Amino acid sequence: MNSTTAWTLSGFGDEIDPDPRVHIPVLQALGAHHIEVRSAWGINVVELDDDRVAELTSLLTGAGMSVSAVASPIGKVDISLDPEFEAERLRRVIRVAHALDTPNIRIFSFFRGEGVPVESIRDDVLYRMRLLADLAESESVVLLHENEKGIYGDVPKRILDLVESVGSPALRLAWDNANFVQVGVRPFTDAYAPLRPYLDYLQVKDAIASTGTVVPAGEGDGQLSETLTALRDDGYAGFVSLEPHLAEAFELGGFSGPAAFGQAARALAAMLCALGVGTR
Repeated sequence: MNSTTAWTLSGFGDEIDPDPRVHIPVLQALGAHHIEVRSAWGINVVELDDDRVAELTSLLTGAGMSVSAVASPIGKVDISLDPEFEAERLRRVIRVAHALDTPNIRIFSFFRGEGVPVESIRDDVLYRMRLLADLAESESVVLLHENEKGIYGDVPKRILDLVESVGSPALRLAWDNANFVQVGVRPFTDAYAPLRPYLDYLQVKDAIASTGTVVPAGEGDGQLSETLTALRDDGYAGFVSLEPHLAEAFELGGFSGPAAFGQAARALAAMLCALGVGTR
């Protein structure tokens, strides 16, 4: 173990409060100098106009905060929609990412209608993901696919199929232990070894397998201790981003509030401290 290991702490500001003027100081009080931007003032990043983006950029710059990633909703739609729909939305999100000075954009790999076999949408998913990856390559950004429950890439086998079949340096993985638990996957046991080569970003929450309930890091069945230990030993040096979802979760995000967000941050800090991993 390298005793100087340190990961960069970030978090979803809108889990704290819709207003950046509130969630920025809370993140700073918890020791974070980065933020993951999913929405601001209750407006999702894909719908933020240029004036709002400029205002957010000014607030972050003035506070000395940087952006770890734009947590977009790209790919969190039904596969039946026209491929150009998500391509156009990604173009808008890329403008936001450039303005916020981050190359990282979270995406998903599409829902399907009730009763539609997941295997039947594979070709359509790969086509769309290749389209998005080509756009990302041309704009020098990186798409971080999150293993959200219910999308094509929600279990290790299909995630691996996705990232290897598309085969783009602009398509990497954002890892979420709680989401794996909610689809019956043991994150470290079942997913870590095959997916680690593509893992560039860590989103932190935990969950209880029997109910799917989201809980602070280390209090669920997400094998977070095993995962964090392996990442430490593998030399991971990237972001660790809090997405607690402790009060509620909904289609495009979740909410915790300042107190619960602080609880989640302290739980993560205790785990990292026990592993000899610092944060910056």
